[in-house]
Amino acid sequence: MKVAVFRKAHFNAAHRLHHPGWSEEKNEEVFGKCNNPNFHGHNYDLEVKVVGPIDPDTGYVFDMKILKDLIKHYVTDKFDHKNLNLDTDEFKNVNPTAENIAVVIWNILREKIDKKYDLTIRLYETERNFVEYNGN
Repeated sequence: MKVAVFRKAHFNAAHRLHHPGWSEEKNEEVFGKCNNPNFHGHNYDLEVKVVGPIDPDTGYVFDMKILKDLIKHYVTDKFDHKNLNLDTDEFKNVNPTAENIAVVIWNILREKIDKKYDLTIRLYETERNFVEYNGN
């Protein structure tokens, strides 16, 4: 029997979607306003889903306090109120699209959460636009 547990978090960050190998015209055509050279920001909502068996001793799938602390230390403290392009090593050479941000967060947390658990990241860039990544 497997159960899914979820933890929500929030962070604000700025970014610019830009491909350095393309002309300014091509970047503008593909990324539009998101290619603003002065950057733009989002209020990101993050959902972390951990799936596994219920521990018979604790009744937990995963200790939510530990999950909260992992997300805070390794994600929100790292990305909140940052310019992802300029202030983070993770996006020095990676275009900080919502898709890439979700993959980066998954990779960070995957290192910290035992592989016996399935892990899924859902990242809302806006109320209507979100991405999900589960390692596949």
